[in-house]
Amino acid sequence: MRDYKMCAGCGRGLSAKGVGRQDKQLNTYDWLADVPGNAESTDLVEVQFKNTRKGYYHNVNNLDLQKGDTVAVEANPGHDIGVVTLTGKLVKLQIKKANLKSADDIKRIYRIAKPVDMEKYNEAKSREHDTMIQSRQIAKSLGLQMKIGDVEYQGDGNKAIFYYIADERVDFRKLIKVLAETFHVRIEMKQIGARQEAGRIGGTGPCGRELCCATWMKNFSSVSTNAARIQDISLNPQKLAGMCAKLKCCLNYEVDDYLEASRKLPPKDIVLVTQDAEYHLFKTDILAGLCTYSTDKNLGANMETITAKRAKEIIAMNKKGEKPLSLLEDDRVKEVKKPVDLLADADVSRFDKAKKKKKKKSKKAPNAKKAQAAPAPQDPKK
Repeated sequence: MRDYKMCAGCGRGLSAKGVGRQDKQLNTYDWLADVPGNAESTDLVEVQFKNTRKGYYHNVNNLDLQKGDTVAVEANPGHDIGVVTLTGKLVKLQIKKANLKSADDIKRIYRIAKPVDMEKYNEAKSREHDTMIQSRQIAKSLGLQMKIGDVEYQGDGNKAIFYYIADERVDFRKLIKVLAETFHVRIEMKQIGARQEAGRIGGTGPCGRELCCATWMKNFSSVSTNAARIQDISLNPQKLAGMCAKLKCCLNYEVDDYLEASRKLPPKDIVLVTQDAEYHLFKTDILAGLCTYSTDKNLGANMETITAKRAKEIIAMNKKGEKPLSLLEDDRVKEVKKPVDLLADADVSRFDKAKKKKKKKSKKAPNAKKAQAAPAPQDPKK
């Protein structure tokens, strides 16, 4: 089923063919989709399977394949079912990223999936969860220190890939024999890390969006606490850790911007000297280029916020032996705000007057009721 309607009438200049999201992860926007002859420039096609597994295949039968088509591809043994996620020239760039050096790694596309293929595929997928639960019990009974995080059946049901996590090396030769006897399929074991497991399971991050590793991130780079220090983020393990219990990958996203902006800031250990006092750097707003100085080295006292440019000007003046009147621009003196005395013009006794009025009203009220209730005097002549 082709996915063109998602961006129909889109006014953002995006190609409907290139931007199709489908329900797959790691979707790549094909910005060459509308270029004439792009699809015919190469027979290489990118096909995606469950979660983050991708493969590259030759379209030897010259099928009219477009993004979103479900195809049957060559596997070992049998065939597998996947979704076309990219065609044309960009596939060659994706192959370079995947480091596929051998041409033998690129197999063939057989055909567009038929209803019979989809029936086998759906039947195989329906067994994945039960297989995962049962395989975990088998691994536990064998005393193996490993966790099976996911199971993926091949499209024809002849093979199953078991994704597992283990801190140490695991001898799972006996496990493979037991799994093959139990499920009657060919077994393949793949070790993944905590980040890959989070990408396969998916979820929502603290930012409110779907996890990066479950949507577009394929290659994971190392993350250190130094990235948090550069961005002035508090080293709180609970806030720095992601769903995988590792440091968040997004800590690396803005490090380069912070490094570039921090070069424009004055050194942290230099003291600014004015005619009145000495100021120590208290905190900085790196991206805004603002520095807050305090007269106390350890506490926030008489704090002044100035630009990094002004701080460098004062440093240059101090090196010449000059002292500005203040840290502010043009040696302006900060206006001292006078404390406001709330009781200066207030009449405190007004509360007592209000109480006295209430008491007088409460005394008059019963007499008025008696006057209304008393009958009028009658004339004796009548």
